Amino acid sequence: MSNKVHIEALIKGVVQGVGYRWFATRTASKYNVSGYVANLPTGDVKAVIEGEQGMVNDFIDELKVGPPSASVNDIIIDKGEYTGKYRGFGVEYA
Repeated sequence: MSNKVHIEALIKGVVQGVGYRWFATRTASKYNVSGYVANLPTGDVKAVIEGEQGMVNDFIDELKVGPPSASVNDIIIDKGEYTGKYRGFGVEYA
């Protein structure tokens, strides 16, 4: 049985214009997770994350803090079906 997961996270707070996407991309490599991060028109940030359950959980713990200039108020997690379609972790632009 695989312990790989697919998570979509909506990060709320002061998370745009503070280097949050750069932080998430750099931190993703530390945990060997794949997916992407994107700014939303609402001022929130969306992250799609796939990888081993434990590594994804640790990555999300870091996303809850963010870079020093960010202020994360909440992260809403939605679990989905693991796809394996992502190679690496990057920034997507709307």
